[in-house]
Amino acid sequence: MAIVQFSDRDILRDKIVDPGWYRVKIETVGESAAKDAPGKTPSTNYPVEATILFNGDTGDVTFRNVPVSWNFNSKAVGFAVGYLKAFGIEVKAGQRFDLKASENLELDVYVENDTYNNRIVNRVNHKYRPANKEVVAIG
Repeated sequence: MAIVQFSDRDILRDKIVDPGWYRVKIETVGESAAKDAPGKTPSTNYPVEATILFNGDTGDVTFRNVPVSWNFNSKAVGFAVGYLKAFGIEVKAGQRFDLKASENLELDVYVENDTYNNRIVNRVNHKYRPANKEVVAIG
């Protein structure tokens, strides 16, 4: 028997949000070996899973609890600079950072729509800003 049960989070995973800035809570930051092409230098993925709290510009809660995710890769770790700066961290060459330390923190990310396998998906394309504490959830 192949019985499955869905959580609210599972159902919301396919909900497409309007493009815009959203306050998110970082749920998890993982680490896994990337599937690199044979003969290439191995790399590491750092997948980030977050949950939308509200619109970061207006406070609208229409898309509350929609999960969004993105990935950093060790071969292009420069994409994490803006992420760390959004938390107020000054990034300098030679420093080391534990991305997992951002779990349970909040920041604003820009969510856009993209196409993947002929379907529209939410995409976080490495645009981050500090959470504006003056904008709060409305509704």
